[in-house]
Amino acid sequence: MARDTGADCKLCRREGMKLFLKGTKCTSDKCTFDKKGYAPGQHGRTRRFKQSEYSVQLREKQKVKRIYGLLERQFHTYFERAERLKGITGENLLRLLETRLDNVVYRLGLAPSRTTARQLVRHRHVLVNGELVDIPSYQLKAGDEIRIREKSRQLEVIHSAMKRVRDGKMVSWLSLDKALMQGTILEQPARDAIPVDVNEKLIVELYSK
Repeated sequence: MARDTGADCKLCRREGMKLFLKGTKCTSDKCTFDKKGYAPGQHGRTRRFKQSEYSVQLREKQKVKRIYGLLERQFHTYFERAERLKGITGENLLRLLETRLDNVVYRLGLAPSRTTARQLVRHRHVLVNGELVDIPSYQLKAGDEIRIREKSRQLEVIHSAMKRVRDGKMVSWLSLDKALMQGTILEQPARDAIPVDVNEKLIVELYSK
């Protein structure tokens, strides 16, 4: 499967915000963004210019793509699906991305980053409603149960991630049983329950041109 192999820290610097692509490193002293808050490249430190309307809209789209680890065609497919759903297109888009299996594994604290969550799913460590699912983009719905398969519960990467899960810090639309390494989707997430700092309206405007 095609994937973006660029340096994660450069992506954060390009967008001017932490995208938390490398898990715990993003909150440690090793975070490059904290040391080099300017854009990457030869002129990243000194380049200053007024952004056009198109540029601002494009940057919002790129932020969302990179946060969820999608390529251009994948992202466009999600946008088309969001347009066909009832409701506000931008919110539908974020809701679809949030309820991807790899993102939910990350939100539950079963993995330190979405990249690691994607690997856990692909390597067949995750069950959905008791059935093995190895497709990171698998779309979840309210009532679905996600858990780590019994043979995989000793993986150090999972235990390390769960040690950092604090009670009361879970997003409101998910519940977690730490002992069973099992989570449940309580409801479809509302926009104010999706902790992603982007303006999805700009993405809709971009695709409306």
